[in-house]
Amino acid sequence: MTDKTSPSKRYRSLALMLLTLVYGFNFIDRQIVGILAPFIQADLELTNTQLGLLIGLAFATFYTVVAIPIAWLADRYNRVNILSIALATWSAFTALTGLAGNFMQIGLARMGVGIGEAGGSPPSHSIISDLYPKEERAGALGVYAMGIPFGIMAAYFATAWLMGATDETVNWRRIFIILGVVGVGLAVIVRLVLREPIRGAMELENYDEVTKPSFNESLKTLIRIPAWWSMCLGIAFGSFVSYSFAAFQTKYLVLLDANFNFQTLVLLLGIINGTTYAGGAYFGARLTDYWGGIDIRAYGWLPAIAIALNLPIGVLSFWVPTIWFHLTLTTAFLLFLGIYLGPSFAIAQTLAPINMRAMSTALFFFILNMIALGGGPTFSGWLMDVFMERDYSELESIRYAMTVTCCWFFPSIMCFFLVARTLRNDWDAAEKRNLALSGV
Repeated sequence: MTDKTSPSKRYRSLALMLLTLVYGFNFIDRQIVGILAPFIQADLELTNTQLGLLIGLAFATFYTVVAIPIAWLADRYNRVNILSIALATWSAFTALTGLAGNFMQIGLARMGVGIGEAGGSPPSHSIISDLYPKEERAGALGVYAMGIPFGIMAAYFATAWLMGATDETVNWRRIFIILGVVGVGLAVIVRLVLREPIRGAMELENYDEVTKPSFNESLKTLIRIPAWWSMCLGIAFGSFVSYSFAAFQTKYLVLLDANFNFQTLVLLLGIINGTTYAGGAYFGARLTDYWGGIDIRAYGWLPAIAIALNLPIGVLSFWVPTIWFHLTLTTAFLLFLGIYLGPSFAIAQTLAPINMRAMSTALFFFILNMIALGGGPTFSGWLMDVFMERDYSELESIRYAMTVTCCWFFPSIMCFFLVARTLRNDWDAAEKRNLALSGV
């Protein structure tokens, strides 16, 4: 790697922190609907199925589909411009969410948020991969993945800060509008501070402009990589449970103990997400860098172990008698949940040819979010309505629905063991592909 392609350590850290902050805003705007679900549902008179669609399928369909053409652009044009425009777009639609008066209007606003957020991770992953070599990539992407728990924590804190003086005066509309305006301001900062890095600078000694593959070529190349495909399904099935958990947790806890102070509850959930979930993401990434240096199969083994531990914890958390007991189990649940993020993100970038990295993230997120974000909350919300139609109470319906939902952890575990089995050959093949692109 030549000196001109080597950004300073200080700039790399600044860029990574800023990209992580943007990713955090991605999850603030996404998580806030689940946090405020009881109030939105009551105000707009939504069913559980409609609420699940609002959090899941209505958002995920546009988020995943639009990400593919945006990734195609990000593999060809300035990624910083694409990222800043995307952030401004989803933030504007977040503000519009606060103006919705019915299910159709809020659904259209969330679709707009999904379209904007589609331009977030593909260019960000690609930028990070051109700032950090593959030996450090899991760690860097693990830091980036901490935007998820930090964003979720910030969403809880923003709710606690911006809500009214009592649980009965939660102004959910004002919260959406303020968050949207702040996000637009952050988009301006991103455009002014970040510089577009040279593509492939961390893999190629003699970098020249690489060829731009067609969409069909990118698709065929990526889906023929067994470990890449297994990783996508593994994180998708695991996240199917986690998105359902996040979508209905607040509602479950309000039903479990209506007298528990709501502001205190959201502050506690924010602290737990910002510490244990973030800690799991960081610990998982660092352990992957270390263990993966000894045995590359660790990229599959570590997520499989973490998810296997989460299966009984997730089920039990919805059957305990108190909120405090639930929060204790949630702490362990989120710690293990964060572990698979760093290795999964690193696989998506390292196995992809350098001229397909944004597309790799987009296709990876397409599979992940259509199954997990689109399917998880929608499936769980529908199942709750099914149980309620059979004369179960609303609390019992959530418990049974989430117990069934946790069974999606089983295929996730199997997929990550397949990653461990196939990754060594795919890792070596990826290195040869990138050398071939450089003409070496």
